[in-house]
Amino acid sequence: MPQSMPPFQTARVLVVGDVMLDRYYHGSATRISPEAPVPVVRVNNQEDRPGGAGNVALNIAALGGAATLLGVVGADATAKDLGSRLAAAGVRCEFLESADKPTITKLRVISQHQQLLRMDFEQQFDAADVADLGARFEAILDNAQVVIVSDYAKGALQDVPSLINAARAKGKPVIVDPKGSDFEKYRGATLIT
Repeated sequence: MPQSMPPFQTARVLVVGDVMLDRYYHGSATRISPEAPVPVVRVNNQEDRPGGAGNVALNIAALGGAATLLGVVGADATAKDLGSRLAAAGVRCEFLESADKPTITKLRVISQHQQLLRMDFEQQFDAADVADLGARFEAILDNAQVVIVSDYAKGALQDVPSLINAARAKGKPVIVDPKGSDFEKYRGATLIT
């Protein structure tokens, strides 16, 4: 059956996937540490941005679409900040909270337009963390015209075939932004980027 996409300005898009915060520390590095042969960065600016599936939802909202974001976060201040940033940009957040794992954060240290270091604060989400994801997905699926699966292999998407099948059963096009080399789990998607 041919699939058609709605006009973007009126599109209702459900983004499901790995939600994270991208944090950047910007500063100048003018000397080497006396403790180890590494640059010392004097931080003069911190910037936080939604990352992963959050960035996808943010871009959809910025282009005029109505984005709903479904993913897993920690029960922490980072998740609250991320949710506030996304809501301020017009993204509707449907977060499942993990009680024992942090919201994924990627911290980058940048000096003179060069990334010096990246630190990842993450733990793989497990089946208990995502137990309600399928039910929540199906509960909000009717409001979407298009589904985007944003898979960064962080554990939020443990049953991608069920999500794709549920969306396709309701006639929703499914776009997948994959990570890894096992593309079999994306069988049935309308488009894989």
